[in-house]
Amino acid sequence: MEKYKSEFIEFMVESEVLKFGDFTLKSGRKSPFFMNAGAYVNGTQLRRLGEYYAKAIHDHYGLDFDVLFGPAYKGIPLAVATTMAISELYGKEIRYCSNRKEVKDHGDTGILLGSKLKDGDRVVIIEDVTTSGKSIEETYPILKAQADVDIKGLIVSLNRNEKGKNGEKTALEEIKDLYGFDTAAIVSMPEVVSYLYNCPCNGKVVINDELKDRIDAYYAEYGVK
Repeated sequence: MEKYKSEFIEFMVESEVLKFGDFTLKSGRKSPFFMNAGAYVNGTQLRRLGEYYAKAIHDHYGLDFDVLFGPAYKGIPLAVATTMAISELYGKEIRYCSNRKEVKDHGDTGILLGSKLKDGDRVVIIEDVTTSGKSIEETYPILKAQADVDIKGLIVSLNRNEKGKNGEKTALEEIKDLYGFDTAAIVSMPEVVSYLYNCPCNGKVVINDELKDRIDAYYAEYGVK
């Protein structure tokens, strides 16, 4: 496993973004783990988060693109932090862009924040986590309505590796099939489990035998084979 991936897993646990216990998801599924990217709240956390995203983007997509698009609202700080990290780590200036939930008709008008989009722009979409692909259903037409852009791919922080809408592939795989662009994550949940299982993190074992059995049972029902 790449060093930045193991560091990111520990970072999620330290920041209490990734928690283990008993959670009821929006889908109604009872999950032994839960991720809340809204728990990244201070400058140090956002700086580190941007660096992990930047390294994953560099690994999966390179730097041959123009715009990093973060869908409102959680995608806005992700896009800002990551474009700053790309500049600092790789010396490449990537523009950031996000959408508003409502079109603004005065001052800085329109539906976009940050950079405007123009024909031929190569775009990477950045999100926290994708479980159903609903946000991409909203984001894709917004991007295509602004300019004739080339979407290179989607990057999320954690691939939960669960069944998507159709029940045969993950949500990220379904997005790739439907829209024709690549999808990637900083880490996948199987990587998280493999790294944390019976391995101390901040002085304690996060995933013990009992929790590992519960996670295995969850994926036996909701995971993609």
